[in-house]
Amino acid sequence: MENYSIIIFILAIVIGLSAFADKAKLPYHILLVIVGIAIGFIPTMSEIEINPEIIFLIFLPPLLYDASFNISPKDFKTNINTIGTLAVSLVFLTAAGIAVVAYYIIPGMTWPLAFVLGAILSATDAVAAISVTKGLKLSHKTLTILEGESLINDASALVAYRFAVAAVMGSSFIIWKATLEFILLLGGGFLVGFTLAKILAFILNRVQKNINVTISFMLLMPFVAYLVAENLHVSGVIAVVVLGLTIARFSKKIFPESLKNQSRSLWDIIIFLLNGLIFILIGLNFRYVLKHIDDGMVLPYIGYAVIITIVALLIRMARIFLQKINLQKAFQNTKRKRRVSEHALLDTNNSIILSWSGMRGIVSLAIAIGIPKELEDGTPFPERDAIIFISVAVVLLTLIGQGLTLPWIVKKLNLKQENAQDIPSQ
Repeated sequence: MENYSIIIFILAIVIGLSAFADKAKLPYHILLVIVGIAIGFIPTMSEIEINPEIIFLIFLPPLLYDASFNISPKDFKTNINTIGTLAVSLVFLTAAGIAVVAYYIIPGMTWPLAFVLGAILSATDAVAAISVTKGLKLSHKTLTILEGESLINDASALVAYRFAVAAVMGSSFIIWKATLEFILLLGGGFLVGFTLAKILAFILNRVQKNINVTISFMLLMPFVAYLVAENLHVSGVIAVVVLGLTIARFSKKIFPESLKNQSRSLWDIIIFLLNGLIFILIGLNFRYVLKHIDDGMVLPYIGYAVIITIVALLIRMARIFLQKINLQKAFQNTKRKRRVSEHALLDTNNSIILSWSGMRGIVSLAIAIGIPKELEDGTPFPERDAIIFISVAVVLLTLIGQGLTLPWIVKKLNLKQENAQDIPSQ
């Protein structure tokens, strides 16, 4: 009953803060995180430990499904080169970059432990990216790339994390085995998602006149897809994304407008509440993480988190601008059989916004808290508390720091673009 009361209390705060944020024109998700931290330090407030399995099963499937359902398959395909680059190669590059920095600046870090930290913080978060950019005047291309990247990169990060933890446990890392497992995870997730989408389409085609049954099936299927995929040891993330993309195309063809509107209204409420819960739980969990750290190490660990945040941002910025150059070269190369579409090219504004939008979020937090407490021989997992604290600190720094400054950057870039467009007409 106590946990039930806390959840009701948190939901009430989420709704109230949303109304306040709208009137005060403050970033809603950042306000939730800050208030969550403040509530967590109330002496009478019970400590809340996030269960990683709850995050991955209850929160992730509907949020991924909603995002993939709303993304345009055509735009996704046009920008697949950039999305794939950010969701796969950038994830592994960021994991390696953070690992190198962590190894050399954090006392007690071995290479395997440094790669665990790097893997945890390697992927941007779909929930954070979509929440932060919502309401900003971003180009459709930028939104598509951000959402597309965030939908896929969790799978890459989870693979990197799994091999890093295995290395800490004593298993040897073999590159061809890691590559094969990654391909199998993604391919298996795709097959599960596509198969279940076909089954769902078959069912919906026959029950679409019953609105309640149709909407209920659509609400249930992301959870089914995630569970089926994970039980088959393939990527649940990819399964849910493929399901959402496939059903989105199907629904546009056969669903009447009234059904689309009812379904959209229900999904909007669910996503609003889940988003609010996630951001306030990130704040609330800070107190729980802090209690495992010696007082004398809090400031050094925060300093390490700041350095890692800057390194991750610089790596992301370098990779995105390199992608901009590569796309331009490929577009200008007339000898290529498959030329890059002009719509896939990145301009400077796109590149800056994409670089600054790499927030970490609930997935990084869930992976960190899910680190095993013991090794196979029963000894405690080395530096576990330090890795969790630094991960949480980086999540908070990116959400609050980049989240607060992103609207200002977008406004400046839009204003600069408007002024540049006005010059010829004068």
